Amino acid sequence: MAEHSFDFAVIGGGSGGYAAARTAHSSGLSVAVIDGAAELSGLCILRGCMPSKTLIESANRQLHIRHAAEFGIKATSQGVDVRAIRDRKRTLIADFASYRQGQLEDGRFALYRGYTRFIDAHTLEVVPRDGTASFQVTSRSFCIATGSEVAVPNVPGLAESGYWTSDDVLDADALPQSIAVLGGGAIALEMAHYLEAMGCQITLIQRNSQLLTGLDRECSDVIVKAYTERGIKVHCGTHLNRISLHEGCKHIEFTESGHTHAISVDQILLAMGRQPTTRGLDLENAKVALHKTKIVVNDRMQTSQPHIFAAGDVCSPLDIVHIAIQQGEIAARNAHALLNGKTADEAIDYRLLLFGVFSHPEVAVVGATTEKLKAQNIPFLEASYPFNDHGKSMVMGETAGFVKMLAHAETGEILGACVVGPEATELIHEIVIAMNFRSTVKEFMKIPHYHPTLSEIWTYPAEEIAEQMP
Repeated sequence: MAEHSFDFAVIGGGSGGYAAARTAHSSGLSVAVIDGAAELSGLCILRGCMPSKTLIESANRQLHIRHAAEFGIKATSQGVDVRAIRDRKRTLIADFASYRQGQLEDGRFALYRGYTRFIDAHTLEVVPRDGTASFQVTSRSFCIATGSEVAVPNVPGLAESGYWTSDDVLDADALPQSIAVLGGGAIALEMAHYLEAMGCQITLIQRNSQLLTGLDRECSDVIVKAYTERGIKVHCGTHLNRISLHEGCKHIEFTESGHTHAISVDQILLAMGRQPTTRGLDLENAKVALHKTKIVVNDRMQTSQPHIFAAGDVCSPLDIVHIAIQQGEIAARNAHALLNGKTADEAIDYRLLLFGVFSHPEVAVVGATTEKLKAQNIPFLEASYPFNDHGKSMVMGETAGFVKMLAHAETGEILGACVVGPEATELIHEIVIAMNFRSTVKEFMKIPHYHPTLSEIWTYPAEEIAEQMP
């Protein structure tokens, strides 16, 4: 069996893996990238962030047309062309993917297209996709960045009845009339937004007592109200009992607040989260520890084997692409230090943990939540301000939602923020920058804000907190 030796071997060529590979190469390490996917580029480009946002842009424009009369515009939608929307997405994604593929194939790394598994803590077996003979790759260090896959719950009848995942929605050229979306996280809310805008009848069935588990309940409340007003049926705090097929329809029985419900739909969209892709890696051969299916790492991105690092969804506390990139870069720099006789001492800082949902209205959060600050006994002050009393959002006709700011009760440092409303995923970055420089609310108040803009809404909670400061 042929053998190839490197300083740093990356398993997975998505955003986290590519970030690790290019950073390691820039540090002077010899690098191999092993990727067994049918297409190079990773989840974000091929089946995640980029294609979903492309479809959502079409959904947003459909909503604008629905509300045209409010702005004195005589316009009505003549329907949607799902195939044209899909084709636009394919064109854009092909461009994005070809660029990433070019980066992976530009000669900086040895790129192996195949499946791989650990033989021991320094050796991989690679089985090429093209059916040629397997070979071994040895490396002084590694970064596992194999991403995640759809989590399929053990619901009686689900597998037999069949279901869609977001992959199917993203490449569909026709849509069923009625869809039950199972889940209440980012993917579920974004797909429900798109599908309802396309004319589908949507029922959202969430296990948790609120949407967007882990965020403040008031964020969920705004989305539930907005989605209900659009005609989306929202059920929270549910338990799926069974799913079956009846005359071509999918029959779903679930319990909510002690009451049993039964609905029939044309299709089911499974959006109940993702799980790390670790199957088949034989991590036990390398003595890499797992917690359930997620690789355990420290804040240096090291696994239980100090020379084996991990990055991205396979190990992350939050499956977000910019975090995967940051983790990959840190893993590569720490590997370089380790291989040069130094300590791997660069730690990742999750203080600015940033999360966004492209629902309608959008949701975005950064930093700590009220629950986290209470749990850590950190004294804090908070203040909110609604979009329905803010000039620019009123002019835009986008009045659902609010902004909220959290600050340390003694120092005034901004500790976190959330926004539910228009352009939330853009608005949150003002607070990200402020928190990055550890701004206090009083310092934030000195920053000029143009009028009228959405951004100036942040000055209201900042001012309210500042007035309570000593």
